[in-house]
Formats: sequence, C-alpha cells, structure tokens
Amino acid sequence: MKAARWHAAKDIRVEETEVPVAGNKQVQIEVQFAGICGSDLHEYTHGPMLIPVEKPYPLNGHQGVTTLGHEFAGVVSAIGKGVTNVKVGDRVVVEPLFKNPESPFITNGEYNLSEPLGFIGLTSNGGFAKYTVVEDYMVHKIPDTMSFEQGALVEPAAVAVYAVLQSGLKLGQSCLIYGAGPIGLLCVQAAIAAGAANVIVVDIAEKRLEKATEIGATHVINGKTDDIAGQVQKLTNGGADVFLDAAGVQASFDGGIKSLRNGGTAVLVALFGKPVTHNAFDQVVREITIKGIIAYRNIFPQVISLIDSGRMDVEKLVTQKITLDTIVTDGFEALVSNPSQVKILVEING
Repeated sequence: MKAARWHAAKDIRVEETEVPVAGNKQVQIEVQFAGICGSDLHEYTHGPMLIPVEKPYPLNGHQGVTTLGHEFAGVVSAIGKGVTNVKVGDRVVVEPLFKNPESPFITNGEYNLSEPLGFIGLTSNGGFAKYTVVEDYMVHKIPDTMSFEQGALVEPAAVAVYAVLQSGLKLGQSCLIYGAGPIGLLCVQAAIAAGAANVIVVDIAEKRLEKATEIGATHVINGKTDDIAGQVQKLTNGGADVFLDAAGVQASFDGGIKSLRNGGTAVLVALFGKPVTHNAFDQVVREITIKGIIAYRNIFPQVISLIDSGRMDVEKLVTQKITLDTIVTDGFEALVSNPSQVKILVEING
C-alpha cells in the first residue's frame, strides 16, 4: 500500500509499504479521510519532535521512519483477538493517545497524563495510508449521519472542546482566543457551543481573521495593531473571562494574560516551541489562573455528538481536499507557505 512516511525534517515520501496486520486487542482500519495537523507540520519543518529516532518508543518499540497522520476516520477492516467493542464494517474515528497500563493516571481516568506520551502517527504508524492498525481502546464508532470528512475533524475538535471545558467558561462569559489556525478556530466553535456571549480572536493573518468571523467570532483583532489588551478590555467591559492560547509564543502569552480580567483564567492549548518568561507577581496580585492542557480525555463521544448535531460545523474549516500522492506539495508545503489555508484533508480511499 502507499503511505506518507516521515524520514527526516523536510523529507516526507509517499512510498510503498506493507499492509499492517491487527494483533491482539488491535483494530485494522481502512482510512477514508485524514487531516494534516500542526504537530505533523512541526515534524515536517523541524522534526523529530515526538517521533522516536534515538531510541524506541517504550510501549510498542516503534522507532525511526514513521507513517504520519493521527486525525482520521475510516471503516474497520479487520480485528485482532480479544476485540469486542467494534466489528468489521463499523464506521469509526480514532482517539490516538497511547495509554500506559502501568500508569496510576489510567486508574483515575486521567489517561492523557500517563507517560511516556505517545500518539498514533508519531510514536507508531498512522493514518496517511490505506490501512493502519490501532489499539482497540482508541476506536470510537460514528453514526451513519456523520461524514468521514467530519470524522477526520473529531480529534482536533476534541482538543478545543477539552480546552473550553478546562477553562470553566460559563454561559454568557467572554472568551479571548489568540491564534486562528485550526485549533484556534475550533476553539471559537467550542466556546460558542458552550454559551460564550463574546468571542474575540487575535491573529496576524487577515484571511484567518475572516474565517474566524465567518464561523461566529463576535470580534477579531489584527495582532499587529497597538494596545490589543486595551481593545479587549473595551470590548469586554474590563477584560476577558477566559483566554485560550492557541498560538504558543511570547507575544500571545503576554497579550492574553494582560487582556484578562482580574480573577480570569488562561488555558495554554498550543505546544509552545520555546520557553516564555512570566511575571508571577502580576499573576498573584490579579488572582489569574494559568493552566496547561495536553490533548483531551473522556470527551470523544460528546465531540462526536456536537459535530453530528451541527453544533460544531467543523467542515467550514476545510480549505482544501487533496490526494495522498500530492500530500507534500499540496498539503505540507501549502500549509507552510499559504496562511489562507486552514485545514487540509487528505482523501485516502476515494
């Protein structure tokens, strides 16, 4: 079968590889649509980051050349011994987090905190291929009314929904979002679904700000303008209740914290590429809560329902659909060079 495989930074090859076979408690999936994620893009531009190159990933022994892709939907094509939660022919999406069975975080339900951190398509072969194999606990059925394109967006939408839930956002409150990439825009949809009355988006790309307005943001601010915090304070009567950082740089961190009301909450959603400096005295005297999150937990069924019901119209974020053969030029390179591209889906088995 063909697969898009990472060999090194700037070296992703669409090449022939063996069809993977489902082992015990594993499920083989015929992939239909897969999305290119920001973490895939990071691996392409300056990886390896999560891909194990120096030593194998402890939970499965995977190392080196890797089939990317962890946002995908498809059909169960085979099941291994001991699988009872799905059957061949089921339409499914994948929650790609590996769970370490020996971790204490598994027993208390906080499985996204178990170590070592690992994802399908990064610490194992993923969904940019006709077939992939995943652990049975990762697989969630989707209704017949949900398209495979929508299914491919369940995973990134779960990040956004989890971020909003962890922020404690209440009905009628204001939410500031820095970064109008796919996760930031999904945060807009999640905040609206949660009942935010005022959703403000900051980004430096006008095309992405236009997309934010299209999907329901009440206000957008170009990140190149002066006194962003002052603008937010005027729009929110003194400061935002919640700040979601989906940009992950010093400027977004500083601007968002400054824009919060006293007693507000910041949730760090982005994977920060560099350390940031922080004024802890300011946090103390203003009683600001700053919380980091990693991925999601115990949220996929609710996200599937939000998308299937139309409460999160995730397909509005799709700016292009491409084939696996053109994933490098029309996918990775397009996302690197063209800020008007938001979410690119790869049709695997058209």
